[in-house]
Amino acid sequence: MRRSLGPGFFLKNMSITTKLIIAEVIFFVLAGILGLFIPNFIDYIALKPGMIVQGKYLWTLVTSMFMHAGFMHLFFNMLSLWFVGRFAENIIGRKRFLYFYLISGIIAGIVFALLAGFFGGGDLGRLFGSPDISGVGASGAIFGIVGVVSVLTPFNRVYLIAGPLIAIVIQVIAESFFGNGALISLLGIAVSIYIFISIFSMLSFNRRTARIAVPIEMDFWLLPVIAIVPLVVIGLFVPLPIGNTAHFGGLLAGLIYGYYLRKKYRKKVKMLDSIYRRQ
Repeated sequence: MRRSLGPGFFLKNMSITTKLIIAEVIFFVLAGILGLFIPNFIDYIALKPGMIVQGKYLWTLVTSMFMHAGFMHLFFNMLSLWFVGRFAENIIGRKRFLYFYLISGIIAGIVFALLAGFFGGGDLGRLFGSPDISGVGASGAIFGIVGVVSVLTPFNRVYLIAGPLIAIVIQVIAESFFGNGALISLLGIAVSIYIFISIFSMLSFNRRTARIAVPIEMDFWLLPVIAIVPLVVIGLFVPLPIGNTAHFGGLLAGLIYGYYLRKKYRKKVKMLDSIYRRQ
């Protein structure tokens, strides 16, 4: 008798990373639809620091992880999750990966809310955010996974696709100086086109073509430093729509958990070190 391959078979054999990406996309679409019919629906799922410090809307510590500010925000976070998540899942296991993804996302939200709620606003607003500005996105959880991998395989060689990041920063800086005129709109279109070209150039696996995306090869331990520190410095002078404190909170949780796993599974970590040090 031949066994049929139904939806249950594919779901069972699907990686946790893929399931999380599907869940993120479904929630994003459903939230967009519900937002058309429910006034201020975003207030019920986005994480607002001022509310969290008052003990209100605590469920947004979870729902905000599955909501994004737009398609591009969702796309880049899911692309990052796809590359980093699959690698991390293979190293630490499916269940441990899922649990820590959720926990690190919640910790990232708590750090984001506490720093903005108690220290944000006024002169410190650019550093810690504002208690009245909501945060959404899975990047806090993703930085948590990055933190774990940074400790477990610090010498694994990876590429930071710097081109799109630089383009987005230039766009934000230009908007802060010149407003939202026709020139800025054209710049936004150009940046979006460049980003998509960069992504496809990396997926082409052609070294010459990939240079369009400005890939920077580095040890994995250096990746979170390069991804956070420059944006924090720029954010001191120009307001960026990026939750650096959430990224830091998730990363800190990942570093601590990675250190715990490194101590608990010394032999396995030693084997991983020997593999990536030889590359």
